[in-house]
Amino acid sequence: MAEFTWEGRARTGEVRKGTMEADTADAVHNRLRAQQFSNVKVKKKAKALKLSFGSPVSNKELVIFTRQFSTMIDAGLPLVQCLDILSTQGDNKAFNDILKDVKGHVEQGGTFSDALARHPKVFDDLYVNLVDAGEVGGILDTILNRLAIYIEKRVKLQRQVRGAMVYPLGVLMVAIAVIVVMLKWVIPSFRHMFSEFGGEDALPALTKFVIKISDGFVGAFWWIVAAGVGFFLLLRWSFRNPTTKRMWHRIQLQVPILGPTMRKIAVARFTRTLGTLLGSGVPILDALNIVSKSAGNVVISKAIDETAAKIREGHTMADPLMQSNVFPPMVVQMIGVGEQTGALDNMLNKIADFYEEEVDVAVAALTSLLEPLMMVFIGGIVGVILIAMYLPIFSIAGQVKAE
Repeated sequence: MAEFTWEGRARTGEVRKGTMEADTADAVHNRLRAQQFSNVKVKKKAKALKLSFGSPVSNKELVIFTRQFSTMIDAGLPLVQCLDILSTQGDNKAFNDILKDVKGHVEQGGTFSDALARHPKVFDDLYVNLVDAGEVGGILDTILNRLAIYIEKRVKLQRQVRGAMVYPLGVLMVAIAVIVVMLKWVIPSFRHMFSEFGGEDALPALTKFVIKISDGFVGAFWWIVAAGVGFFLLLRWSFRNPTTKRMWHRIQLQVPILGPTMRKIAVARFTRTLGTLLGSGVPILDALNIVSKSAGNVVISKAIDETAAKIREGHTMADPLMQSNVFPPMVVQMIGVGEQTGALDNMLNKIADFYEEEVDVAVAALTSLLEPLMMVFIGGIVGVILIAMYLPIFSIAGQVKAE
């Protein structure tokens, strides 16, 4: 939807000007004629250049909007009136503008789900498809409430992922920074002091070894920086290249300690999303397509796509999931039971509840294990460097005392 400036003559003869959002200039003309304006001139307003990074709406804002919308619909308010109220009360101007655009599209005869689909950075495929199912089934308030619960659980799972990954990476970055400072600035200062006290020949072997490492690091510092930047760019490329990305994601699921936790997170995400979609009336093939796009792991996505292909051929879901060797046997068996009893959505949500609790325990255990390991790693390196630097000082102090 674009923004247009207009000028026209009202019934009173007064010339008025203003701006209006619409899909086309003709739509603006039609609206103004309906308001009995004459000599109407319409011009499309030039858009300011905007840099967009991800979604302009936070998960918290999306949850609040969804819950408030659900309450208003349940209370019997018309759809357009709900959008009008919600588009004026939020603090996020970008979100308010998006809701105004959605409202305008609905006023022109479009469906609510189609209007939401115009803003994929805010309303993803899952959100749009669930709203569409709610509109068709006449249970939009129930679907919106279910969506709010789903988003809250998804945010919680994302926090758990960050808890599993960010802490060790943060500690590792601090360790690298400490080691760089000591090798480039601290050790050379000690070396200069040792030279003033009689040269380096009498230094302990450990001190000589650390000084040599420092000399090599300082001499090749910019080469090391360039190599680090190159490695980072190569790593970034490898995560975007389909072949290497698949390899990394497979390793992510199989690596010791971290792998089991990442597999539990993937299972929780898969079952929660699929259970929510199926419970809201989305057809299973459409649901699997949406889940595949939001899996976050190409190995999991491939297994889901292969499962969807088998279902098209008339197979059940459990058999291809078992053949993929990605999902735990217990999960596959419970899905099979859900298919046989006709309560697959409830079974998937029960699996998701169980695995979300498992993720809580696994992340806590992983953090408690990694914390002492990282501390020992950092403390060991810093301790060796400090001992190497202070050994000659003790020796010099002994010589001075003897003299």
